[in-house]
Amino acid sequence: MKYIKFFLVGILFGIVMSKSEIISWYRIYEMFKFQSFHMYGIIGSAIVLGMISMFLFKKNMVKTFKGEEIYVTPKKEGLSRNLFGGILFGLGWALAGACPGPMFVLIGKGIVSILVVIFGATLGAFFYGVYRDRLPH
Repeated sequence: MKYIKFFLVGILFGIVMSKSEIISWYRIYEMFKFQSFHMYGIIGSAIVLGMISMFLFKKNMVKTFKGEEIYVTPKKEGLSRNLFGGILFGLGWALAGACPGPMFVLIGKGIVSILVVIFGATLGAFFYGVYRDRLPH
């Protein structure tokens, strides 16, 4: 029962994703063809919110629900790793018609074919875990 607040926030987030149409394959198609600003506006606002959140985390102005400090460990910089990861993510997004977050909202909307994408994403995460030590980080 102590995790019910996270479940409710997840449901609210799913409703927001559904109502804002970011789970729509058509909206994603419009974005990749540069025909609409809709998705770029949502992604841009998410980036700004993420930047503000990271600033607050780094300044120790936000704590966990238990009152503990949140530590942000610096990542290795590198254009090639970010470029390769971004291309891989974008290709998967374009081919699947959904990024990882809305995949579960699509199940809730009754889009059964997304189960193939979820299976592939789960398989990819499994293989990443197996080969993580051998990959360049």
